[in-house]
Amino acid sequence: MDLVLAIIVGSIRFNLLRDPRGLDSIDHYECREWLRMNGASQRAVNSPFVVGLYDLALAYEDGDSSKPALAAGQAIRGSLRMFFGYRGSLFWRMRAGMGDVVFAPLYELLRRRGVRFRFFHKLTNVQIPAGPPLQPGDRSHVEALDFDVQAEILENHEYSPLLTVGHRPCWPAQPDFDQLVDGDRLRIDQRDFESHWDHSFTSRRRLEVKRDFDAVVLGVSIGAVPHVCSEILARDQRWQTMVERVKTTATQAFQLWLHEDLAQLGWHGPPYIVSAFDKPFDTWCDMAHVIPEEAWAERPATSIYFCGVLKDPPVLPADSDSSYPFGRANEVRDRAIAFLRQAGAPIWPQAYDASGDFRWELLADPAPTEGAGEIQGEQRFQSQYWRANVNPTDRYVLALPGSLQHRISPLDPTYDNLTIAGDWTDCGFNEGCTEAAVMSGRLAAHALSASPSLAEIHGYDHP
Repeated sequence: MDLVLAIIVGSIRFNLLRDPRGLDSIDHYECREWLRMNGASQRAVNSPFVVGLYDLALAYEDGDSSKPALAAGQAIRGSLRMFFGYRGSLFWRMRAGMGDVVFAPLYELLRRRGVRFRFFHKLTNVQIPAGPPLQPGDRSHVEALDFDVQAEILENHEYSPLLTVGHRPCWPAQPDFDQLVDGDRLRIDQRDFESHWDHSFTSRRRLEVKRDFDAVVLGVSIGAVPHVCSEILARDQRWQTMVERVKTTATQAFQLWLHEDLAQLGWHGPPYIVSAFDKPFDTWCDMAHVIPEEAWAERPATSIYFCGVLKDPPVLPADSDSSYPFGRANEVRDRAIAFLRQAGAPIWPQAYDASGDFRWELLADPAPTEGAGEIQGEQRFQSQYWRANVNPTDRYVLALPGSLQHRISPLDPTYDNLTIAGDWTDCGFNEGCTEAAVMSGRLAAHALSASPSLAEIHGYDHP
């Protein structure tokens, strides 16, 4: 009631219903600040509902949980759409991994429609013509794209990325080195082609306008833009400002597979998606329904996913520091183990023994090796999954106060053969989520082909 009244009072005080900018007109305010300005109590703005709003939006600048920051207009827009615009449920769980139920089918569909894919090509530069800084109304275009070719396909065949799990085509966590030239060596070297800090390449490739392409959809995240669009940033002040103001945060996640389900662990009630929980893994979800989709010899009872922000170091590493992602992943592993030791007892009391220690024998091993039954204690965590999302293009895009006005739309006409796509663009719902990414992608399609029409883009309500 306190929060609803504050939103109503603020809507009247700030004339949100008549202002043509609507909720965008208060995006320069921090959400909690705006709620307090309009009468919300300190108790309300610190309530689990508001904390959960920040946690779900990973709204912590620099990944620092002591620096919550969320644009007021977008926070209210997100809340209103969540509560009044949802279909069937506030949240929907994927039946399996998103790579398997979303991207693998999309990849197969596009292939059948004639789209050609070239894997292991790392974009290094988007080239535009040289010249003075672009002024408002000036136009330019992309004249070339430069790539590092990270690996060659055996006998110049088409690379086949998917593997089959339970009769479903799935997107793997690792490339299929058997399809690559010198694949055994690449496997031994543990090459991570997706790592920003992996600079090895076998050759370089340059695509030129007219000869190789007509139009470009730049689909990297904004975290990667400074690394691939230096020529645009050198001439275009709007892009410079966008990169400076639209910030990102690293995130961390881990997954458990357990021999006992939530009820056996002492959890009461449905398998909620839980947020506003203990840092650093403040959001978690029971995902028992994915187990039948996985190739287990002996199925565990459930799987639980955890995630949260990951605080950046005071100084981000140099591009040459190839050890950085491994070091951050080890940090996530250690935090996950510490989290299980300390944070789970209030919600899963049966997961802990009489002395209060986590029962590590609950952890299921998807690929047990000889003697694995002798592994005791926290060493059993090595069989689980954890990840540090620190690559520039993997980082989560924030909706910070005063930043949203600097996002650029996929409809922007400055570059006549370039459009952008991603949840970092000005797409009408400027927050990191699937809905925003889809809206942005459809706006990019409209920019290229005028299809779909703007009226057909669900959720897009800008003129």
